[in-house]
Amino acid sequence: MPSEQKRFLRALAGETLAIPPIWLMRQAGRYLPEYRATRTEAGSFLDLCYNPKLACEVTLQPLRRYDFDAAILFSDILVIPQALGQELAFKQGEGPQLDPIRDASGLSRLNIDKIHETLGPVYETVSLLSDAIPAHTALIGFAGAPWTVATYMVEGKGSKDFANIRRFAYGDPEGFSKLIDILVEATTQYLLRQVAAGAECIQLFETWGGVLSENGFHRWVIEPTRRIVANLKAVHPDVPVIGFPRGAGLHLIDFKTLTGVDAVGLDSGVPLKWVAENLQKLGPVQGNLDPMYLITGGDEMLAEVRRILDVLGNGPFIFNLGHGITPETPPENVGLLVDYIRAQK
Repeated sequence: MPSEQKRFLRALAGETLAIPPIWLMRQAGRYLPEYRATRTEAGSFLDLCYNPKLACEVTLQPLRRYDFDAAILFSDILVIPQALGQELAFKQGEGPQLDPIRDASGLSRLNIDKIHETLGPVYETVSLLSDAIPAHTALIGFAGAPWTVATYMVEGKGSKDFANIRRFAYGDPEGFSKLIDILVEATTQYLLRQVAAGAECIQLFETWGGVLSENGFHRWVIEPTRRIVANLKAVHPDVPVIGFPRGAGLHLIDFKTLTGVDAVGLDSGVPLKWVAENLQKLGPVQGNLDPMYLITGGDEMLAEVRRILDVLGNGPFIFNLGHGITPETPPENVGLLVDYIRAQK
C-alpha cells in the first residue's frame, strides 16, 4: 500500500478523517507482559534499545494486539548524550543517571564526530521495522528536542525544579548556546539517518519546555526546533514532523507557526475548545487523553474519549495521549479505547 494511503500520514497531510488514526505514546512498554518478558531477555533497558532484533520485537508487540495506525521506533531520547560521550545508566527505581555537565567547560567531554558508531543499532532497528510493520501502518522515528535532552545532561537525572539548567542557560547563555548547537547538529544527523533507514514521520519530544519563561521558551525550545525542522526539510521536504511541547500552553501558537512542524502534539492540560478555534486551523493536532483514564477505564474513560472526538474530530486529528502510557495500565483498557474509536461513525 503506498504511503500516501496510510491513514496516519493522510491525517498529517491535513485530511480530516471520519475515524481518526490512533497510536499511543509509549505504546511499547511495561504495561504489556510480552514487553516485560523481552526486556528480561535483553538484560537491561539500554541493552534492549541497542539490540535491533529485540527493539523491533517490542515495537511490533502493541501492533499485534491493537493494530495501531502507526508504530514508533523503540529507543530512548538519551541515546544522543550517550553517543556524544556522556556516561549514562538506568538504575532500577531511579530512572536515568548521567554524569552532569553544569557549565560550558564540560562541553569538551562531548564529541559529535563518532555518534553514529553508537547509534548504528538504532538505524538497524528502523530498517528492520520498515520491512516488518503491516503495509497500512506508518513508521515514526523520534528524538528528544534539544532543551529536554539538555535538561538531563545538565541536571544529571530527572528534576523537579530544573535549577541547574536554568542557572546555566540564564547565567551563561553564550556557553549554553554551544550545548544547544551540539544537540541541534547531533539530533539532525540522527533523524536524517532514521529517515534514510525507513522512518516516514518524525516526532520531537519536548517534555520539559513548559518550565521555561516566555523568552526562554522562544530561545531554547522554538528556535532549536525550527533549526532541526529546517535541516530535515532541506533533505526530506515530504517527511512530516510532529512537535510535542508538553506544558507549552499559550506558546503552542508560536510553536506551530515559527518552528515549521507539520503537526502539534497536545498534553492533557490544553483546553480543547481553544485548540479547535485557534491551533487546529493551522494544521493537524495530536492528543490528548490523560493517561490516567487508561488506568481507570470504564464509562468515564469513554466519555472523555467521546468529548475529545467531538471537539477535535472535525479537523485534521490523530488520537493519542497527553503523555505516555504508564506501567499500571491494564492492557484490556487499551483495547477498549481502540475498539471504541474505531466503532465511531
